Amino acid sequence: MDAAIAAVRLVEDNLEDNGVGTGGIPNILGQVELDATVMDGRTLAAGSVGAIKGYPNPIDIARKVMEVTPHVMLVGEGAELFARKHGFQQAELLTDEARDSWKSRLDGLDAADGSVYEDQYQLFMGAVRDWQKMLHEEIYGTTNVIARDASGDIACAVSTSGWGFKWPGRLGDSPIIGAGNYADNRFGSAACTGRGEMAIRAASAYSVVSNMRHGMNLEEALRTSMTDLRHMVDPFAERSNVMNIVAMDREGNVLAASTSDESKYVFQTVEMDCYEEQPRLHVPLQTGQ
Repeated sequence: MDAAIAAVRLVEDNLEDNGVGTGGIPNILGQVELDATVMDGRTLAAGSVGAIKGYPNPIDIARKVMEVTPHVMLVGEGAELFARKHGFQQAELLTDEARDSWKSRLDGLDAADGSVYEDQYQLFMGAVRDWQKMLHEEIYGTTNVIARDASGDIACAVSTSGWGFKWPGRLGDSPIIGAGNYADNRFGSAACTGRGEMAIRAASAYSVVSNMRHGMNLEEALRTSMTDLRHMVDPFAERSNVMNIVAMDREGNVLAASTSDESKYVFQTVEMDCYEEQPRLHVPLQTGQ
């Protein structure tokens, strides 16, 4: 668990990554809302935060939710109150680069202050140019980390700023156990990035682990869960990079799959001096691609 969270935290703090943590892509009001989740494969305990603003490391807050509350998920103002009461560091998450990207799609308006959704709805929606069309762009990013220790305990950690220029309060798959993150020592773990709404509808992370539970190997489990997505009707699934899943079986073998034929993943074992990058198993969303 410590290793998985530490790896995710590095990405959250990396200003060159505009899909996670500080510098993440804002919503339509120019506010950066972050989601994160952790799951312990030994106990099946989990913690999650969603649509949290002003805290650069939501992965640590998600862990605290898991450790000290009877809940699994806290969102929005409740998650922020929890973080504040537990002394987590606050910071400005909207970088100049992210603000410029947001403003380029607006008529020069300033970001909202975070408490005026209803009052400024007409103002901002009137300024956004072709919002639905903009959402068809591949504007998202997520970090998935699965780790297994010498005892065979598996942990999975996921963090994201979500779909770029999303509606305020939108949650994707990342903070939802079973959709974007699942871990069970008995069978393995999986985590997703891409079109989160599809992963939610298919329970994709749990699906991969469940497939392994029922005797499939890693490749079979991934391929089956990916092809399940073909049965969905989704107007935002026309791009090639719709879904990506990383997975590990209970023995520590790893593999990843993607609807894109250009996507890669990285892994490292204790025997390796450096990480290795590998192409993902290509499972196109449409047959014949």
